[in-house]
Amino acid sequence: MTVRLMALVAVVMLAACSPAPTKTAGPPSPGVNRPRPVVALITHQPPGDTFWDVVRRGAQAAADQDGVDLQYLHDPDPAAQARMVTDAVGHKVGGIAVTLADPPAMASAVRTAVAARIPVVALNTGIGAWEPLGVLSYFGQDDGVAGRAAGARLAHEGAHDVLCVIQEAGHVGLEARCDGAATTFTGTLQRLQVDGTMPNEVESAIVTKLQQDRGIDRVLTLAAPVALIALRAVGAANSYAKVVTFDTNPAVIDAIKSGTISWAIDQQPYLQGYLAVDALWLYIANRNVIGGGQPTLTGPSFVDESNVESVGDRAKEGTR
Repeated sequence: MTVRLMALVAVVMLAACSPAPTKTAGPPSPGVNRPRPVVALITHQPPGDTFWDVVRRGAQAAADQDGVDLQYLHDPDPAAQARMVTDAVGHKVGGIAVTLADPPAMASAVRTAVAARIPVVALNTGIGAWEPLGVLSYFGQDDGVAGRAAGARLAHEGAHDVLCVIQEAGHVGLEARCDGAATTFTGTLQRLQVDGTMPNEVESAIVTKLQQDRGIDRVLTLAAPVALIALRAVGAANSYAKVVTFDTNPAVIDAIKSGTISWAIDQQPYLQGYLAVDALWLYIANRNVIGGGQPTLTGPSFVDESNVESVGDRAKEGTR
């Protein structure tokens, strides 16, 4: 036997005797030899609010990647949201992602899900309520922090009298935005409570307020659709007030480009939906928990003339 052949035989024998490599522990690859878990995403989306379309696209992207069957349910009525959570528990879903716009109304249903050993995560709103309910993680912005950022910017811009329009009664996140703005704004901040599901009434209420108080120089809205209504109201009232807002949609992006809306605060709704579903899959597959008991913040960030072009490109792709 030649030296080369002897060496080759030795290599083959060594390989045969060596133990097989082991895989690092971790979640299984999506869709490989495991049943597809069902995840229910339950939100307080009102009719026509396209903000939630972006949340849903993010959630669906994670579901497609992870091999999850996503069920999207929504209703602006907190009692209806709670019933949806209870129904999801009854159907023994694999996980639940939920918004907590009205924590007291949701508490019992969420605790029922947790008691049934169904993993629950919160997104978008309810940053002060998720942990006591036994929810695993929170994905969204801190509305108080975002409000303070808005108030500081308004003060820096030299605004004197701000009208903060709250479009949903009892929504803790919206109240926190106005409260936060009031703490850092150095002028006068007034609040106007409206029903965001009635656009004509919202416009009429803003027009009336602007006509009654000609000193208002900023209208701060808390949702993109309301910002567009406020623009019409400013024109109808013949007011010089500028409109600024929380949250974006393609029409708000276009308005910032044209200068009719000064700026918006973005909380990255696509990311909220994506992280919520992906976090549930990671928990179901491998008991991973994101955040370490702290909220995972997705905002705030300002969209204005300095960055609206790049943000607009992502909005067209459906990821903002």
